[in-house]
Amino acid sequence: MRTLASLLLIFLSLTASSQSRNWLTFVNPLIGTEKMGHTYPGATVPFGMVQLSPDTDTIPLFTTGKYNPDVYKYCAGYQYDDPTIVGFSHTHFSGTGHSDLGDFLVMPTSGPLQVNPGTEDHPETGYRSRFSHSNETASPGFYGVLLDDHGIRAELTTTTRVGVHRYTFQKTDSAHIILDLAHGIYNYEDKNVWTYLHVVNDTLVTGYRQTNGWARTRTIYFALTFSRPFRSHGARNLKPGRYNGFWGRFNQARDFPEAAAPQLRAWFDFQASEGEAIGMKLALSPVSMENALENLRTEAPRWNFDEIRSAAATRWNEELGKIAVTMSEPADMTNFYTALYHSFLGPTVYMDVNGQYKGVDQAVHTASGFTNYSTFSLWDTYRALHPLFNMIQPARNRDMIRSMLAHQEQSPEHMLPVWSHHGNENWCMSGYHSVSVIADAIAKKNLAGIDAEKALDACVQTAHTGYYDGVDWYEKLGYVPEDKKGGTSVSTTLEYAYDDWCIAQAAQALGRTGVFTEFSRRAQSWRNVYDPSTGFMRPRLSDGSFRQSFDVLSTNGQGFIEGNAWNYSLFVPHDPRGLIEIMGGSKRFVPHLDSLFTMHLPDAFFAETEDITREGIIGNYVHGNEPSHHVAYLYNSTDQPWKTQGAVRNILRRQYHPAPDGLGGNDDCGQMSAWYVFSALGFYPVAPGSDLYEIGSPLVRTASIRNENGTTFSIEARNAGPANMYIQRMELNGKAFRSHTLRHSDIVRGGTLIFWMGPKPMKTLFLPGSN
Repeated sequence: MRTLASLLLIFLSLTASSQSRNWLTFVNPLIGTEKMGHTYPGATVPFGMVQLSPDTDTIPLFTTGKYNPDVYKYCAGYQYDDPTIVGFSHTHFSGTGHSDLGDFLVMPTSGPLQVNPGTEDHPETGYRSRFSHSNETASPGFYGVLLDDHGIRAELTTTTRVGVHRYTFQKTDSAHIILDLAHGIYNYEDKNVWTYLHVVNDTLVTGYRQTNGWARTRTIYFALTFSRPFRSHGARNLKPGRYNGFWGRFNQARDFPEAAAPQLRAWFDFQASEGEAIGMKLALSPVSMENALENLRTEAPRWNFDEIRSAAATRWNEELGKIAVTMSEPADMTNFYTALYHSFLGPTVYMDVNGQYKGVDQAVHTASGFTNYSTFSLWDTYRALHPLFNMIQPARNRDMIRSMLAHQEQSPEHMLPVWSHHGNENWCMSGYHSVSVIADAIAKKNLAGIDAEKALDACVQTAHTGYYDGVDWYEKLGYVPEDKKGGTSVSTTLEYAYDDWCIAQAAQALGRTGVFTEFSRRAQSWRNVYDPSTGFMRPRLSDGSFRQSFDVLSTNGQGFIEGNAWNYSLFVPHDPRGLIEIMGGSKRFVPHLDSLFTMHLPDAFFAETEDITREGIIGNYVHGNEPSHHVAYLYNSTDQPWKTQGAVRNILRRQYHPAPDGLGGNDDCGQMSAWYVFSALGFYPVAPGSDLYEIGSPLVRTASIRNENGTTFSIEARNAGPANMYIQRMELNGKAFRSHTLRHSDIVRGGTLIFWMGPKPMKTLFLPGSN
């Protein structure tokens, strides 16, 4: 029986238009901030270059020269369980399993000046502060918290390139604002190459920070201004060098106009009356301090915090309103719109208001006619995030592809991005999945204004880069041999095969017969690592034999990146019927897939990887990491397609909750969230590079997708409810629909898809052999 609140929610959702609704009320940025989600709760605008968010500890990357596993919790700088806040830094990743950034940490304090952060157990020994979640507020474009130890109310909002602070003090003659240039996420002693500070006058400060971290040659510039003059200022060099030239003739510690050192921490002193707010604006630039100042003056020229906060909220509401849904339960509304919110946090804008940015060649370039983006976590996001953008953010996705092509032109390796951020390629993970993003746009006719032939050439060039991760062996043998490129040889082969299929699809669409033939052959390379004696993909040696030692459950040293043979043996998204056939047809494949969701994993499995916990699995199905995200939809290609509906609904219910620990794995720059958005709508892009979506089980009651071309695609799930997970029949635009695939063109043209739902599977729903 539905509650009155639930019925009221449904009524309001049905009677209000997507333009007039306040979608922000359904978003909780604190979801995923505890345990494995690795999201941040702070302020940003859609795809913003500034992510202004609290950092709750200062865990180093290394201790006694070894990797410190505790640092993993702080990929986004914030852990919900922590009792203190160290400060508010301006750059963060959302949901990653490795990290960087945390630039320009700011912390307001009062009382005696303390220049060290202190410890979690004794925050009074430094400038950090205790806080309570009862005094913490997070919403799209805004973060606020009471810093208990200092009695200061901190409020944060942003524009695209500017972080805006408002700190409300109690009466004090000793108010301070700390600016920590040494602070960072995944920090280590030598990560800061250089920091610089220029105090231009008593309200304006500029500077930069150069780091050698995940991005090995990253420099980020800032310009900050205060709403009122500071009384005095100072800076401390935390790592004095052996050589300081003749600067010793000055007292640089207090009221000196500049400072330069590997690790600087500065402070600015104020006097504050009771309830007085001191404002601060800090703009970022990838190019120069001058550009940072121009960004500041262009995007935030006035001192009006509430106006900027309101503008950020308006921008978020417009983006979130691109899909208007109603759902049976209020918790599902929170899950859906928070997932959509997380999907729109990245990739991030990476250029100044004048169009300039620093490329991977370390030169300054100007984006002409497009917005340049960075933070391409492509091993994750090609699967669902970029397909989601092709559906509801097509213009933005085109600019992301333009950014990828610019990266390839500037790259010393002449490759498309693998995992890039802030003008650096960091080479994380495997595959060359930019080609999937490009092929998906070609398949869905979303490459307007881009030279498709040139884009295909960039894909081919990337796929022929022999010195990249075993490509030379892959091209020679048809697989990556474990004894020549060990560790992840099997998963790398499988990912190359999928990426090559994407190139083949793009070539076919463009009439490039030679490229199509070559990469269609390469796309079948997955067969070369399938071992029929075990029924699993298996490491293969350069002499053609399969490696003898083999554990299908282990994730360590078995030839797979962040996965095991059980999960990765199902990674043939471009040829599911070929996979099913080679594994013995539906008669053997379906029980195999069933057992994936029901088997029990021993504790030893979790000791081998920090990316997977029990919360992120169902049986041996690992939803907390990406390689399995298509697996539930494989039932559609068997003789028991209705099992996709049950499996998808089970994942939606068990892996997403409206709580800080509500995500079973890293959100990975929006991929986990994009999976939810698609699956809740009732379909999913199993093989990006195709214009087909596989039908699942809609969790929404109704949905309205506003296309950029002005059309609307509506979804209605009749008799929807938690128990009614199975589709009884479907109609598309008033006609019976019996295919398990939906075409992208059906969505773009606009129309209506109706599901009739029930508690038992309709085993004759799909026509035999339908696509």
